[in-house]
Amino acid sequence: MTQFTDLGLAEPILRALTDEGYESPTPIQSEVIPAMIEGRDVLGIAQTGTGKTASFVLPILNRIIEENQRPQPKTCRALILSPTRELSAQILENVRGYGRHMRISTTLVVGGVKPGPQIRALSKGVDVLVATPGRLLDLMQSGAIRLNETRTLILDEADQMLDLGFFPAIRKIVGHLPAKRQTALLSATMPKPIRALAHEMLDDPKQVSVAPASRPIERIEQSVVLLPKESKKDLLLELMSDRAVERAIVFSRTKHGADKINRHLVDYGLKSAAIHGNKSQAQRIKALDGFKTGAVKILVATDIAARGIDVDDVSHVVNHDLPNIPEAYVHRIGRTARAGKSGVAVSMCEPGEYEYLRDIERLTGLNIERVFVGDEAKFLAEARNATPAASQKKQSRPSGKKRPFTADGGGRPQGQARGQSGARNAGGNGGGQGGGSKRPRRRARTGSAAPVRA
Repeated sequence: MTQFTDLGLAEPILRALTDEGYESPTPIQSEVIPAMIEGRDVLGIAQTGTGKTASFVLPILNRIIEENQRPQPKTCRALILSPTRELSAQILENVRGYGRHMRISTTLVVGGVKPGPQIRALSKGVDVLVATPGRLLDLMQSGAIRLNETRTLILDEADQMLDLGFFPAIRKIVGHLPAKRQTALLSATMPKPIRALAHEMLDDPKQVSVAPASRPIERIEQSVVLLPKESKKDLLLELMSDRAVERAIVFSRTKHGADKINRHLVDYGLKSAAIHGNKSQAQRIKALDGFKTGAVKILVATDIAARGIDVDDVSHVVNHDLPNIPEAYVHRIGRTARAGKSGVAVSMCEPGEYEYLRDIERLTGLNIERVFVGDEAKFLAEARNATPAASQKKQSRPSGKKRPFTADGGGRPQGQARGQSGARNAGGNGGGQGGGSKRPRRRARTGSAAPVRA
């Protein structure tokens, strides 16, 4: 199928796609949309940036048009669960955009904001509810929403929801859904624990895999600079001062680190903002809006941003800190090279992160181009002796052990107050034109010896 008109979508949806300038579906859309229109459950794997959101949103909207029923008070007809506030807001924006020529009611239910407006919006019933699991469970327990009328369930980025400890909450939520429903689970990575959980929730699903699991998009030019930890700040300034950098996301492994990196960039005179789980919702919205409009050139983020940012023309992604969960690397660099464009991903690797680099290469099956700053032998010797970083290494997925939860089994990570979405505690949620200088320069500002390519 080479045109959206071949997929059986209703006219108002096709008109909205025309407004967006879309004609041809992506591979994931070509397979998922017909399967969902037929009423089948779906288990889908696709690289980030390949159109997963539209693949499940368009069939939901098509079903709403076909059934032509108003939702009952305090119910929703379709429920979309995602791990972070940012991703949930992005999904809702897509729902409203693709449904612009329909009469459709939608609501966003996430933590970090007062629940009152969400409760009032749900009181009349909604067609599509987009939510994070923690806040949704809170509203279910208070009676603000019931799921007995829900006919479609979507789990987006399920692997991250497992990492953040959401699956006890999801199991509770699923327990309140009708047995007869349609369920779709889509993600860029699908490790075995997620696949096992998916089969608990799906009924004879159509399995769709449009690209090798965890393989980054080929249009991204990837490289890694191996350097001493103290050289990272100078290299980052050099990279971000390059005219080829139109819009960039810099990833930090920790919230505190993101704030330090952001202050360093701002003090240097660069337009930068930070976003992570300790920021208020208002601060996060302001940072994202500034990044989208171009008022902010650089967004410094923890992995919370890797799943929720869909901004055109992100020319560069820089991993100031390599992630200790290798799948996160795939999602991070997937913020560039979107909508058919190219992009650049540069990672910095200090000796204590070398094991993370090897994990990433094993997962992706790639040998990332390496540039050494300084003495290669010295770096590798330090990497062999860098036991602290290796000892902090996390398993890529929990091996059957559940994370601690409150005694009431409410699905919130231990110590989290009632009324907060799990996403609030999450430390981890358009491409460039391909011109100009794409790789880090061969000499860092520290004046160290010229890098030697491995």
